Amino acid sequence: MTALLPRLFGDMTDWLEVDFPRPVQAFRVEDRMTDEEYVLRAELPGMDPEKDVQITALNGVLTVEAERHEQDAGSGRSEFRYGMLHRSVRLPANADEAAITATYDKGILEIMVPLTAPEVAGRQIAITKK
Repeated sequence: MTALLPRLFGDMTDWLEVDFPRPVQAFRVEDRMTDEEYVLRAELPGMDPEKDVQITALNGVLTVEAERHEQDAGSGRSEFRYGMLHRSVRLPANADEAAITATYDKGILEIMVPLTAPEVAGRQIAITKK
């Protein structure tokens, strides 16, 4: 009986490597912040940044969307993720969305977000007598 189990379930072992439910298609990122800028770096190897990657900033949220097209390499195993990939991060409150720049080099997308001087947190309100 023990010799029969591997034959019965041997082809099902790949199922155990799959996360259920499948996670959202994403990619790995890292970030850092200084007093002058916020920098987000994303791993996007094999992408054409002019065709496959789109970056948007709206209402304090930076979104990177990329599409990896599947290449027909014949039969075999592939752990690559294909299709739409996306990641969104909240920007610091003092981010200058109009001055965001991005570069792509050797599979790494780097997005630089300049930061403005912090705004004063509140204001003094004068009280008048009636």
